[in-house]
Amino acid sequence: MECNVPVYQLRSGISRQLTTFRPDTRQKTLRVEPHQRLTLVQTEETGMVTRLWLTFPGWFWQHWNPNAEIDTTLLRCLILRIYFDGNPFPSVESPVGDFFGVGHCEYRQYLSRFLGMSSGGFYSYFPMPFEKGMRIEMENLHDSIPADIFLNVNYQALEHLDAQAGRFHCQFRCGENPGPEPMDVLQTEGRGHYVGCAVSMQGQEYNYLAYLEAPEYICIDQDDIEHPQIVGTGLEDYFNGGWYFRDGEFCGPYHGVPLKDTLRSMISMYRFHDQDAITFQRSLRVCFRNPWEADRLKPFRYSSTAYYYLDKASRPPQQLPGKEALLALYRTRDTDHQSIP
Repeated sequence: MECNVPVYQLRSGISRQLTTFRPDTRQKTLRVEPHQRLTLVQTEETGMVTRLWLTFPGWFWQHWNPNAEIDTTLLRCLILRIYFDGNPFPSVESPVGDFFGVGHCEYRQYLSRFLGMSSGGFYSYFPMPFEKGMRIEMENLHDSIPADIFLNVNYQALEHLDAQAGRFHCQFRCGENPGPEPMDVLQTEGRGHYVGCAVSMQGQEYNYLAYLEAPEYICIDQDDIEHPQIVGTGLEDYFNGGWYFRDGEFCGPYHGVPLKDTLRSMISMYRFHDQDAITFQRSLRVCFRNPWEADRLKPFRYSSTAYYYLDKASRPPQQLPGKEALLALYRTRDTDHQSIP
Protein backbone atom coordinates (compact mmCIF):
# COMPACT_ATOMS: atom_id res chain seq x y z
CA MET A 1 0.00 0.00 0.00
CA GLU A 2 1.33 3.40 -0.96
CA CYS A 3 0.74 6.63 0.95
CA ASN A 4 -0.05 9.99 -0.63
CA VAL A 5 -1.65 8.36 -3.69
CA PRO A 6 -3.95 10.58 -5.80
CA VAL A 7 -7.43 10.76 -4.30
CA TYR A 8 -8.97 9.23 -7.46
CA GLN A 9 -6.66 6.18 -7.52
CA LEU A 10 -8.17 2.89 -6.35
CA ARG A 11 -6.40 1.39 -3.35
CA SER A 12 -5.68 -2.05 -1.99
CA GLY A 13 -6.74 -3.39 1.36
CA ILE A 14 -9.88 -3.15 3.47
CA SER A 15 -10.52 -0.21 5.78
CA ARG A 16 -10.70 -0.96 9.49
CA GLN A 17 -10.96 1.08 12.68
CA LEU A 18 -9.92 0.27 16.22
CA THR A 19 -11.66 2.28 18.91
CA THR A 20 -12.23 2.54 22.64
CA PHE A 21 -15.99 2.80 21.96
CA ARG A 22 -18.01 -0.27 22.94
CA PRO A 23 -21.38 -0.38 21.08
CA ASP A 24 -22.81 -2.98 23.47
CA THR A 25 -22.32 -0.76 26.54
CA ARG A 26 -22.24 2.60 24.70
CA GLN A 27 -19.11 3.40 26.67
CA LYS A 28 -16.80 5.64 24.63
CA THR A 29 -13.67 5.59 26.76
CA LEU A 30 -11.27 3.32 28.57
CA ARG A 31 -10.13 4.51 31.98
CA VAL A 32 -6.46 4.32 32.87
CA GLU A 33 -6.18 4.62 36.64
CA PRO A 34 -3.23 6.30 38.37
CA HIS A 35 -0.14 4.08 38.11
CA GLN A 36 -1.95 1.71 35.73
CA ARG A 37 -0.67 0.44 32.37
CA LEU A 38 -3.45 -0.61 29.99
CA THR A 39 -3.79 -1.91 26.42
CA LEU A 40 -6.28 0.31 24.61
CA VAL A 41 -6.60 -1.38 21.20
CA GLN A 42 -4.88 -4.15 19.25
CA THR A 43 -5.11 -6.24 16.09
CA GLU A 44 -3.38 -9.38 14.85
CA GLU A 45 -3.78 -8.49 11.16
CA THR A 46 -1.28 -7.21 8.62
CA GLY A 47 -1.84 -3.62 7.67
CA MET A 48 -0.94 0.04 7.95
CA VAL A 49 -2.17 2.65 10.39
CA THR A 50 -3.29 5.71 8.44
CA ARG A 51 -4.71 7.89 11.24
CA LEU A 52 -4.51 7.98 15.02
CA TRP A 53 -6.71 10.34 17.06
CA LEU A 54 -7.22 10.61 20.81
CA THR A 55 -8.29 12.93 23.58
CA PHE A 56 -8.98 12.75 27.31
CA PRO A 57 -10.40 15.02 30.04
CA GLY A 58 -8.54 15.93 33.21
CA TRP A 59 -6.07 18.38 31.74
CA PHE A 60 -8.49 21.10 30.61
CA TRP A 61 -12.09 19.96 30.50
CA GLN A 62 -14.31 20.79 33.46
CA HIS A 63 -17.64 20.54 31.64
CA TRP A 64 -18.36 17.03 32.91
CA ASN A 65 -17.49 17.77 36.54
CA PRO A 66 -16.64 21.34 37.61
CA ASN A 67 -15.20 19.98 40.86
CA ALA A 68 -12.82 17.54 39.18
CA GLU A 69 -9.11 17.86 39.72
CA ILE A 70 -7.42 19.51 36.71
CA ASP A 71 -3.70 19.10 36.10
CA THR A 72 -1.99 19.76 32.79
CA THR A 73 0.96 17.57 33.84
CA LEU A 74 -1.19 14.71 32.54
CA LEU A 75 0.23 15.66 29.14
CA ARG A 76 3.60 14.45 30.45
CA CYS A 77 2.32 11.77 32.86
CA LEU A 78 0.44 9.77 30.22
CA ILE A 79 2.90 7.54 28.34
CA LEU A 80 1.92 6.36 24.85
CA ARG A 81 3.44 3.07 23.65
CA ILE A 82 2.92 1.40 20.27
CA TYR A 83 4.06 -2.18 19.57
CA PHE A 84 4.47 -3.73 16.12
CA ASP A 85 4.75 -7.30 14.83
CA GLY A 86 4.14 -9.02 18.16
CA ASN A 87 7.30 -7.65 19.76
CA PRO A 88 7.42 -7.36 23.57
CA PHE A 89 9.04 -3.92 23.31
CA PRO A 90 7.48 -0.70 21.97
CA SER A 91 8.75 1.12 18.89
CA VAL A 92 6.99 4.25 20.15
CA GLU A 93 7.39 5.32 23.78
CA SER A 94 6.68 8.94 24.62
CA PRO A 95 4.62 11.22 26.84
CA VAL A 96 1.41 12.12 25.01
CA GLY A 97 2.04 15.86 24.78
CA ASP A 98 5.56 15.39 23.42
CA PHE A 99 4.52 12.78 20.87
CA PHE A 100 2.01 15.23 19.43
CA GLY A 101 4.55 18.04 19.26
CA VAL A 102 4.51 20.21 22.41
CA GLY A 103 6.59 19.37 25.47
CA HIS A 104 5.70 22.03 28.04
CA CYS A 105 2.59 20.34 29.46
CA GLU A 106 0.54 22.75 27.39
CA TYR A 107 -2.10 22.14 24.78
CA ARG A 108 -1.46 24.39 21.77
CA GLN A 109 -3.84 24.57 18.83
CA TYR A 110 -1.71 23.81 15.75
CA LEU A 111 -2.06 21.85 12.51
CA SER A 112 0.61 20.15 10.41
CA ARG A 113 0.94 17.47 7.78
CA PHE A 114 1.68 14.62 10.17
CA LEU A 115 0.82 15.74 13.72
CA GLY A 116 -1.38 18.28 15.43
CA MET A 117 -3.52 19.42 18.32
CA SER A 118 -6.88 20.50 16.94
CA SER A 119 -9.73 21.96 18.99
CA GLY A 120 -9.34 19.57 21.93
CA GLY A 121 -8.04 16.54 20.02
CA PHE A 122 -4.62 15.08 19.19
CA TYR A 123 -3.94 13.51 15.79
CA SER A 124 -1.24 11.69 13.86
CA TYR A 125 -1.18 10.89 10.14
CA PHE A 126 2.19 9.13 10.20
CA PRO A 127 1.80 5.86 8.24
CA MET A 128 2.61 2.91 10.51
CA PRO A 129 3.00 -0.44 8.70
CA PHE A 130 2.82 -3.72 10.60
CA GLU A 131 2.98 -7.36 9.48
CA LYS A 132 2.17 -9.40 12.58
CA GLY A 133 -0.18 -7.20 14.52
CA MET A 134 -0.14 -3.87 16.32
CA ARG A 135 -0.98 -2.86 19.89
CA ILE A 136 -1.41 0.56 21.56
CA GLU A 137 -0.92 0.96 25.28
CA MET A 138 -1.22 3.86 27.73
CA GLU A 139 0.41 4.21 31.14
CA ASN A 140 -0.73 6.78 33.71
CA LEU A 141 2.08 8.02 35.97
CA HIS A 142 -0.11 10.55 37.76
CA ASP A 143 -0.62 9.97 41.49
CA SER A 144 -4.32 10.83 41.71
CA ILE A 145 -6.05 11.63 38.39
CA PRO A 146 -7.46 8.82 36.21
CA ALA A 147 -7.44 9.31 32.44
CA ASP A 148 -10.53 8.46 30.37
CA ILE A 149 -9.09 7.86 26.91
CA PHE A 150 -11.06 8.37 23.70
CA LEU A 151 -9.10 6.70 20.87
CA ASN A 152 -9.75 5.96 17.18
CA VAL A 153 -7.15 4.24 15.00
CA ASN A 154 -7.81 3.86 11.26
CA TYR A 155 -5.83 1.25 9.33
CA GLN A 156 -5.89 -0.64 6.06
CA ALA A 157 -5.95 -4.42 6.47
CA LEU A 158 -3.63 -5.88 3.82
CA GLU A 159 -2.78 -9.35 2.54
CA HIS A 160 0.90 -8.48 2.64
CA LEU A 161 3.21 -5.51 3.10
CA ASP A 162 5.54 -4.08 0.53
CA ALA A 163 9.05 -5.44 1.12
CA GLN A 164 10.32 -1.87 1.56
CA ALA A 165 7.76 -0.91 4.21
CA GLY A 166 9.69 0.40 7.21
CA ARG A 167 8.50 0.33 10.80
CA PHE A 168 7.63 3.64 12.42
CA HIS A 169 9.57 4.69 15.53
CA CYS A 170 9.49 7.61 17.95
CA GLN A 171 12.43 8.29 20.26
CA PHE A 172 11.81 10.56 23.26
CA ARG A 173 14.58 12.36 25.12
CA CYS A 174 14.70 15.00 27.84
CA GLY A 175 17.24 16.52 30.18
CA GLU A 176 19.28 19.54 31.21
CA ASN A 177 22.12 21.06 29.23
CA PRO A 178 24.68 23.51 30.66
CA GLY A 179 24.78 25.24 27.28
CA PRO A 180 27.72 24.04 25.20
CA GLU A 181 27.05 20.29 25.29
CA PRO A 182 25.51 18.55 22.25
CA MET A 183 21.74 18.11 22.58
CA ASP A 184 20.94 14.72 21.06
CA VAL A 185 17.45 14.14 19.66
CA LEU A 186 18.15 10.81 17.94
CA GLN A 187 20.70 8.01 18.11
CA THR A 188 19.76 4.78 16.38
CA GLU A 189 21.26 1.82 14.56
CA GLY A 190 20.04 -0.09 11.53
CA ARG A 191 18.82 0.86 8.06
CA GLY A 192 16.17 3.51 7.67
CA HIS A 193 15.33 7.16 7.28
CA TYR A 194 14.70 10.08 9.63
CA VAL A 195 11.50 12.06 9.01
CA GLY A 196 11.65 14.83 11.59
CA CYS A 197 11.41 15.91 15.19
CA ALA A 198 9.62 18.13 17.68
CA VAL A 199 11.78 19.97 20.22
CA SER A 200 10.76 21.94 23.31
CA MET A 201 13.30 24.10 25.16
CA GLN A 202 13.27 26.30 28.22
CA GLY A 203 16.06 28.56 29.47
CA GLN A 204 16.53 28.77 33.21
CA GLU A 205 16.67 32.57 33.12
CA TYR A 206 14.27 35.16 31.74
CA ASN A 207 14.54 36.39 28.15
CA TYR A 208 17.10 33.82 27.09
CA LEU A 209 16.89 32.23 23.65
CA ALA A 210 20.59 31.94 22.81
CA TYR A 211 20.24 28.17 22.89
CA LEU A 212 18.81 28.67 19.38
CA GLU A 213 22.33 29.41 18.13
CA ALA A 214 22.99 25.65 17.99
CA PRO A 215 23.03 24.23 14.41
CA GLU A 216 22.17 20.63 13.62
CA TYR A 217 24.95 18.06 13.42
CA ILE A 218 23.81 14.92 11.60
CA CYS A 219 26.20 11.96 11.50
CA ILE A 220 25.24 9.30 8.95
CA ASP A 221 26.66 5.78 9.35
CA GLN A 222 29.31 7.07 11.76
CA ASP A 223 29.44 8.85 15.14
CA ASP A 224 32.21 11.43 14.70
CA ILE A 225 30.50 14.66 15.67
CA GLU A 226 33.52 16.64 14.51
CA HIS A 227 32.89 15.48 10.94
CA PRO A 228 29.12 15.37 10.39
CA GLN A 229 27.71 14.66 6.95
CA ILE A 230 25.10 17.40 7.45
CA VAL A 231 25.59 20.59 9.48
CA GLY A 232 23.53 23.77 9.54
CA THR A 233 23.75 27.40 10.65
CA GLY A 234 21.44 27.54 13.68
CA LEU A 235 18.69 25.72 15.51
CA GLU A 236 15.86 27.95 14.33
CA ASP A 237 17.38 27.78 10.84
CA TYR A 238 16.93 23.99 10.89
CA PHE A 239 13.25 24.58 11.72
CA ASN A 240 13.02 26.98 8.73
CA GLY A 241 12.89 30.14 10.85
CA GLY A 242 15.30 32.99 11.43
CA TRP A 243 16.40 35.54 14.04
CA TYR A 244 15.07 33.44 16.92
CA PHE A 245 11.72 33.11 15.09
CA ARG A 246 11.33 36.87 14.78
CA ASP A 247 7.59 36.87 14.03
CA GLY A 248 6.60 34.43 16.74
CA GLU A 249 4.27 31.44 16.66
CA PHE A 250 3.07 29.87 13.42
CA CYS A 251 2.28 26.46 11.98
CA GLY A 252 2.86 25.06 8.50
CA PRO A 253 2.55 21.62 6.90
CA TYR A 254 6.20 20.69 7.50
CA HIS A 255 7.53 23.14 10.10
CA GLY A 256 6.26 25.47 12.77
CA VAL A 257 6.47 26.99 16.25
CA PRO A 258 3.33 26.14 18.26
CA LEU A 259 4.68 27.91 21.35
CA LYS A 260 7.04 30.84 21.87
CA ASP A 261 7.23 32.75 25.15
CA THR A 262 10.36 34.89 25.12
CA LEU A 263 9.86 36.25 28.65
CA ARG A 264 9.82 32.75 30.09
CA SER A 265 12.47 31.51 27.62
CA MET A 266 10.10 28.80 26.32
CA ILE A 267 9.75 27.49 22.81
CA SER A 268 8.36 24.41 21.00
CA MET A 269 9.24 23.69 17.36
CA TYR A 270 8.67 20.94 14.79
CA ARG A 271 10.04 20.03 11.40
CA PHE A 272 9.18 17.08 9.17
CA HIS A 273 11.26 15.63 6.35
CA ASP A 274 9.15 14.18 3.54
CA GLN A 275 10.86 14.45 0.17
CA ASP A 276 14.02 15.43 2.07
CA ALA A 277 14.01 12.42 4.44
CA ILE A 278 17.52 11.65 5.72
CA THR A 279 18.54 8.10 4.85
CA PHE A 280 21.12 5.88 6.51
CA GLN A 281 22.36 2.31 6.11
CA ARG A 282 23.94 1.53 9.51
CA SER A 283 23.34 4.30 12.04
CA LEU A 284 22.21 7.88 12.53
CA ARG A 285 22.90 10.56 15.11
CA VAL A 286 21.00 13.87 15.10
CA CYS A 287 22.02 16.54 17.60
CA PHE A 288 22.29 20.30 18.03
CA ARG A 289 25.54 21.89 19.23
CA ASN A 290 26.12 25.52 20.15
CA PRO A 291 29.35 27.00 18.70
CA TRP A 292 29.49 29.92 21.15
CA GLU A 293 32.11 30.02 23.91
CA ALA A 294 30.94 28.31 27.08
CA ASP A 295 31.10 31.48 29.18
CA ARG A 296 28.49 33.11 26.90
CA LEU A 297 25.98 30.29 27.31
CA LYS A 298 23.41 29.56 30.01
CA PRO A 299 21.78 26.27 31.01
CA PHE A 300 18.46 25.11 29.60
CA ARG A 301 16.08 22.18 29.79
CA TYR A 302 14.78 20.35 26.77
CA SER A 303 12.62 17.51 25.54
CA SER A 304 12.43 16.05 22.06
CA THR A 305 10.65 13.43 20.00
CA ALA A 306 12.35 12.13 16.85
CA TYR A 307 10.30 10.31 14.21
CA TYR A 308 11.94 7.76 11.93
CA TYR A 309 11.51 4.45 10.09
CA LEU A 310 13.71 1.36 10.36
CA ASP A 311 13.75 -1.85 8.33
CA LYS A 312 12.42 -3.71 11.38
CA ALA A 313 10.80 -2.84 14.69
CA SER A 314 13.41 -2.04 17.33
CA ARG A 315 13.32 -1.33 21.04
CA PRO A 316 14.02 2.20 22.38
CA PRO A 317 17.80 2.69 22.84
CA GLN A 318 17.35 4.08 26.34
CA GLN A 319 14.95 3.71 29.24
CA LEU A 320 12.21 6.30 29.67
CA PRO A 321 13.15 8.75 32.47
CA GLY A 322 11.29 8.62 35.77
CA LYS A 323 8.39 10.90 36.62
CA GLU A 324 10.55 13.50 38.41
CA ALA A 325 12.79 13.90 35.39
CA LEU A 326 9.80 13.99 33.04
CA LEU A 327 8.21 16.85 34.96
CA ALA A 328 11.43 18.87 35.32
CA LEU A 329 10.66 20.71 32.07
CA TYR A 330 7.20 21.68 33.22
CA ARG A 331 6.58 25.33 34.00
CA THR A 332 3.14 26.88 34.38
CA ARG A 333 2.59 30.27 32.83
CA ASP A 334 1.03 33.66 33.50
CA THR A 335 -0.25 33.37 37.07
CA ASP A 336 2.12 30.96 38.78
CA HIS A 337 5.24 33.09 39.21
CA GLN A 338 6.66 30.65 41.73
CA SER A 339 7.17 28.12 38.96
CA ILE A 340 9.81 30.33 37.32
CA PRO A 341 13.33 29.42 38.54
